[in-house]
Amino acid sequence: MTLGYHSPMPPARTGVADYSAALVRALRDAGVNVAVNPTRPCDREVYHIGNNPTHAAIYARALDRPGVVVLHDALLHHFFLGRGSEQHYVEEFVYNYGAWTRGLAHELWRGRARSGHDPLYFDYPMLRRLMERSRVVVVHNPAAAATAKAHHAARIVEIPHILEPIPEPPGYAVDCLRAQWALPPAACVFGIFGHLRESKRVHTVLNAFERLAAQDSVRLLVAGDCVSSDLARALDARLRHPHVLRKPYLSESGFWLHAAAVDVCINLRYPSAGETSGIGIRLMGLGKPIIVTAGPEVSRFPTNTVIPIDAGLAEEEMLLCAMHTLATSPIAARRLGHAARNFMTTHHSPQLAVQGLLSALVDYN
Repeated sequence: MTLGYHSPMPPARTGVADYSAALVRALRDAGVNVAVNPTRPCDREVYHIGNNPTHAAIYARALDRPGVVVLHDALLHHFFLGRGSEQHYVEEFVYNYGAWTRGLAHELWRGRARSGHDPLYFDYPMLRRLMERSRVVVVHNPAAAATAKAHHAARIVEIPHILEPIPEPPGYAVDCLRAQWALPPAACVFGIFGHLRESKRVHTVLNAFERLAAQDSVRLLVAGDCVSSDLARALDARLRHPHVLRKPYLSESGFWLHAAAVDVCINLRYPSAGETSGIGIRLMGLGKPIIVTAGPEVSRFPTNTVIPIDAGLAEEEMLLCAMHTLATSPIAARRLGHAARNFMTTHHSPQLAVQGLLSALVDYN
């Protein structure tokens, strides 16, 4: 059997590419013959779909030659906003939600500048056409499974997000980086990684951090590029805070070095696209405590492996409390990180991800 594997791959700057590179290696290690982005049909086809125009060609192939779809975002609204005309977008919206929503679709198109942070855009995932055509849909958490099922009763399989063996940087390199940061004694470094978008709650994180920095020895590493010029302008002055450590998008080796050098990862998502964060999986695998947005996306993680905080009015206060606790209780932080690492190693191994995908292919016909 030859498995046609359709996905962005490195050096594409997307978490889907990193995920796919890891899963392809694991599949080949398991003896599976994998053809990456083949031009001809294969015995089985797997399509990795995310919520941006990078996946346009893969989406078209998934409709043309139905197979297994791995849904990295349980949301394609922004994908459609970014790939066509208003007419094309409105017709796709109506296909999903009925002719009576045509007026709403036009309103959403005209207001698309706010689509990155307005929850209304996340309330309409626009998955129906892909769900109807796919033979099996693979997701990584219960939130994505529920959203997919609401759009079509396809066969839905939940498999763990993959965690490869971690290339931990040598201790001297981590110590050298922290020395470059000129940290005060017993400093706690929080980190945000990946593409910076409104849904990562960067303003809220900065609000809490600025309040905490006034009383504790803390630093905030912000590593990644803004997805929009508007957000970059809004964040520019705030990211110049003397206790903020600013880095652009990091290479793979740079990511692992900086991830190893931080003490805590802040990995908030609201509104959520139903995704499982590959960055969160990696940081937990490194044994780092992480702060996440509470919800079904993280409900598979035991309570002793993450600190969940609620989106909404209490978000900033809960975040501030969590950050203060971790900054002032290093033993508790290490205990949380140790539990996270154990859970990731046991439940998110490459072998389990491969078994889950191969199982999804069994009934493919």
